[in-house]
Amino acid sequence: MSDILQNKNSATRFQILVEIASKGPAVEQKTIAAQLEITPQAVSEYLKHLIAEKLVVSEGRSRYRLTSGGVNWMLKQLRDLNTYVDMAKRAVTDISVNAALALGDIKEGQEVGLIMRDGILMASTGIDAGARGVAAGNAQTGEDVGITGIRGIVPLSQGTVFLAAVPGIKEGGSHRANLERLALLVRNQKHIAALGIEAFASLKRVGVEPRYFYSVPEVVIDAARYGLEIIVVAVSDELPDLIKALSESGIEPHFIDLRPD
Repeated sequence: MSDILQNKNSATRFQILVEIASKGPAVEQKTIAAQLEITPQAVSEYLKHLIAEKLVVSEGRSRYRLTSGGVNWMLKQLRDLNTYVDMAKRAVTDISVNAALALGDIKEGQEVGLIMRDGILMASTGIDAGARGVAAGNAQTGEDVGITGIRGIVPLSQGTVFLAAVPGIKEGGSHRANLERLALLVRNQKHIAALGIEAFASLKRVGVEPRYFYSVPEVVIDAARYGLEIIVVAVSDELPDLIKALSESGIEPHFIDLRPD
C-alpha cells in the first residue's frame, strides 16, 4: 500500500510537493498552509526536511522547485496508490448482484461473508469477513451464487511472483538452463507462465505444461493483485520489459537465475 495512505507525514509531504509542482516555484508557504489546512510553521518544517532529503530545492525567497528525486518519489507514490485503488475497485462494491462460489450450503436471503481464496471470490455463512452481502438464491457447496447488497472491503493481499530467467537461444536456450533447479521450483505449482520459446521449451523438458503463454505480463499482474503465487519462466531478452511492467504495478518479483554462470 502507498505510504501516503498509511502515514500522515508522508501524505502531507506528498501534498506539499503537489502544491509546488502545480502552482509553480513562486508559491508561498502561507498559500500551501491554507490549502492543506495546516500552519505556515508546519509547512516551513516540512520544507526544511524535503530540502535536506534533496526532494526540493530552494531558489530564493519563497521559490521552490522539485528535484528529479522529488518527482521520482511522487511517481512511486502514485504507482502504489493506483495499484491500491485498482484493487479496491475490484474488491469493494455497490454492484447490484455479484457472483461468488459457495463455501457451504447457502439459502436465499442469508447474510454471507466474502473472501478471496485462490483468486476467486468465495461466500459462506460461517465467515466473519470485512465484506458481507446477502445471497440472492440457494446454492450448495461449490456452486455459484448471486450476492446482493455488498458492503465493506474484501480482504486482499498481494500475491508472490517468482521470476526465473533462462538463457536465450544464442546462449544455448533450454539446453543451457538449470533444469534440475527449474524442476524443483515448479513442482506442485498451479500457476506457471512461460515468456519466450526458450522458457516454454525449458518447462516442457521438465515435464510441465505452462498454464499461461500469451499476455504473460498482464496475467502475472492480475494474479498478484488477487493474491496468487505465480512462477514466470522468462527468456533473458524478455526480462527488462517484464520487470518494468511489474515495477510500475508495485510488484517486486523474487528473482531466480537459471542461466549458466
